[in-house]
This record gives sequence, C-alpha cells and structure tokens, in this order.
Amino acid sequence: MVLVMKLLLLICLCPTAVLHSSQSQHHHLNHRQQFSSLRKHNSKREIKMRKIDSTKVRPLKSEQLLRIEDHDFALRPGFGGSPIPVGIDVQVESIDSISEVDMDFTMTLYLRHYWKDERLSFHSNKNESMTFDGRLIKKIWVPDIFFVHSKRSFIHDTTVENVMLRVYPDGNVLFSLRITVSAMCFMDFSRFPLDTQNCSLELESYAYNEDDLMLYWKHGNKSLSTDEHISLSQFFIEEFSASSGLAFYSSTGWYNRLFINFALRRHIFFFVLQSYFPAMLMVMLSWVSFWIDRRAVPARVSLGITTVLTMSTIMTGVSASMPQVSYIKAVDVYLWTSFLFVFLSVIEYAAVNYLTTTEERKQLKKRGKASGMYSIDAVQAMAFDGCFHDTDLDMDLTAFSVRCEENETRARAASVSNVDTALIKRKRSLKGSMGRIILQKNHVIDKYSRIIFPSVYIVFNFFYWGLYI
Repeated sequence: MVLVMKLLLLICLCPTAVLHSSQSQHHHLNHRQQFSSLRKHNSKREIKMRKIDSTKVRPLKSEQLLRIEDHDFALRPGFGGSPIPVGIDVQVESIDSISEVDMDFTMTLYLRHYWKDERLSFHSNKNESMTFDGRLIKKIWVPDIFFVHSKRSFIHDTTVENVMLRVYPDGNVLFSLRITVSAMCFMDFSRFPLDTQNCSLELESYAYNEDDLMLYWKHGNKSLSTDEHISLSQFFIEEFSASSGLAFYSSTGWYNRLFINFALRRHIFFFVLQSYFPAMLMVMLSWVSFWIDRRAVPARVSLGITTVLTMSTIMTGVSASMPQVSYIKAVDVYLWTSFLFVFLSVIEYAAVNYLTTTEERKQLKKRGKASGMYSIDAVQAMAFDGCFHDTDLDMDLTAFSVRCEENETRARAASVSNVDTALIKRKRSLKGSMGRIILQKNHVIDKYSRIIFPSVYIVFNFFYWGLYI
C-alpha cells in the first residue's frame, strides 16, 4: 500500500519537473541569444568605428607611394652596417654682422644634405624626382646636423618654412634649408685695428659618431660657394675655404666635423679718421706751447690741459667699443704714446716755470731792489696777474723811460722841426729793446723741446706703422 502511494506521488510530480526544466532551458537559450546579439552589435559598432578612424588617418598618396608606413624611420638607413655617407654643401648668402664686443658673427646660408635611403625608393616610369615641404620631414630619418659653438640659430619661415625635401626614385635624398646662425669667433685684438681675424663655422652630427655617420663635403672645395655681392662695413672678406676634421668626446667617441673658414681684414681708414688723426693733431697742438712766451702762464697751462683732456676722451671712446681684454692692443700703443707726448709737454712747461722762477729769485737776491724804481718785486707781481715780470726787462724799460724824459726835455728846448725826428728814434729804440729782450729770454728747454719732441714723434710713427702694417 505504501509502495503504491509513493508511485502515485512520483507520477504527479514528474510533469511539473519536466515543465520547470524546459522553462529553465528556454530562459538560458534566450539569454544566450541576447548575449550573442549584443556581441554582434558591439562588433559591428567596433568595425564601424575602425572604418571611421582609418578614414581619418589614411596615409597621403605620397606616403603610400614611398611606403612610409612599412618602415621604421627611427633607425638610420643601413642600421647595423657601415656608416651612412652624408654629403654637405653650403651657399653663404650674407654675413650680417661682426661683433668685437661679443666676439661673434651672424651668417645666413643655404645648407644642403645629400644621402641615400633605399626605404624611400619608388617606381617611376620617367625617373622623375618628387619634391616635398617640411611636413614629410617629421616622418622620415634626416641627419641631425648642428652648429658647434653657435649662440642662436633659426630656420626662416617667411612666407612658409624655408625647407625643401627632394626624393629620387633610387632612394637618393636632397634636404635643403635656409638658416641664420650666430656663432662664436675667437678673435685676437693684439693688432687691432690693423688686424686680420680668422673665423669658422663648424658643422657636426649630434647623435651619430663616425661609426654610424660619415660627414663629408659633397663636391670637395667647390662645396662652399658665396654670393659675389657680400660686403661688410668694417672688413674685407679675403678668403672662404672648406675643410674637415675629427672631434673627440670622452663619453661618445669620435665625430666627423666640417669647417667653413673665412678671413676678415679690417678697414683701417675709419680708425685713422676717428682715432689716429685726432691723436696726431692733439700731439702737434701741444707743441704750440713751446713757441708761446714762457711768461704767458694762463695760455700755456690751458693749452696743455685741453690737449690732455682731449686725448683722454679719444682713448675712452675707443675703449668703449672694444671688449675688455687683458692684453695691449695696437691702438692702445699709439694712443698711450700720444698721450705721453701731450703729458710731457705739460711737464716741460712746469719745469720751465719752476726754473724761471728760481732764476728770478736768485737775480733779485744778487741785485737787490732797484734804486727806488720798484714798489713790488717780480715774484709778488707774478702772484697778482699770473705773468712773469722779467727784472732785466723792467730795468731796461725804466732806464729807457728816464732817457725818454731827458730827450723830451731837450726836444722842448729845440726847434719844432726836431720833434718828429726824436719821436721816430724813440719808437725804433723801443722796438729794438723789446725784440732783443724777448729773444734773450726764450728758455733753453723750450728751444730744445721744439726739436726733440717732433723728431722723437716722427721716429715713433715710422717704427709703429712699419711694425703693424
């Protein structure tokens, strides 16, 4: 009986279990279908997005032709093999400025690179090259040339960036750009302004040493060309030449280096007018004091001080336009020597003044006061008016005045016809006495200075110009 009841219970529960299992299976099936449809939808969406993105970054026709997407241009051509040859040629457009104070020069030039990259070779029925602007350069390998000892440099960008890339079917590449660069020039001013300066612009690869890149002049000495109309205000351009060499760095090794050498000879005429000729005039002007009467103290002192101050101004002006070097320049030799001549002319008059004053004091002590004719001595008179009062001159003039009074007394007693004759004699006698006294009182130092100063200065100029020219 119990067994029959269990069988009946199982019979009742079986359809319910079967129904429940069928429902669960149907639910799982629906879930799978929904998941698969969602995946299909997402995949379609991703495919659609990919199509949209690929349309945006689709390579240009030139890039497709050169197969840029197929190569890694972060590596140099022939990586792992022999160094890649890179030829250079330069056309100098202008030398814009030369600065002695900053010891540098500014140059504008066309820099052209030549190399071969087989990754850029393409098929061409007519063997024609393709020319590109600067946009393609960022996607391929180019030599990393820089200017050694440069201070500033830039690529011209008016009206567009002055860069050109030309690719030939066999993979040869020409890369040209227009650059202005300011670089150091180690100048020697020991012969300034009669000097010749040798400057150079140096080119070198920054990252690739001689094991990876061989830098050379494309056409030898003809690789450097210049504009025929290049000129500078202060220099003659004597020579342009190209040379090459090696540079060693302790951490990275040996590098190929190219040199653009040029020699500059300075124009001398500007400095003759601005420095040398004024200095000569000041020295000759200082000699004028040797012909001025030694008793004219204000005239000779003011002339000497004026020439000294003028020479100082000339020297200051020349120094302001020059770098502060620690050695003597050729212009310094000339200006300081000229300044010494001017200074010695002032010292010469100081010596004449002192010796004359000493001599007068000695004469006053020997002669004593003249017999009632002087109320003040010569030294005190000089202190009042700044001029010498020569004792002999005063005595001669006093004696002459006494004689004149006697002559006048006699003339009054004589007839009127003798008056004119006495006046003429008196004038002649006065002129003769004054001329004799002035000639006698020219100091011996002034006499020798008139000859020695010009002679020594002429000899100095002879040796100076013979040495530096």
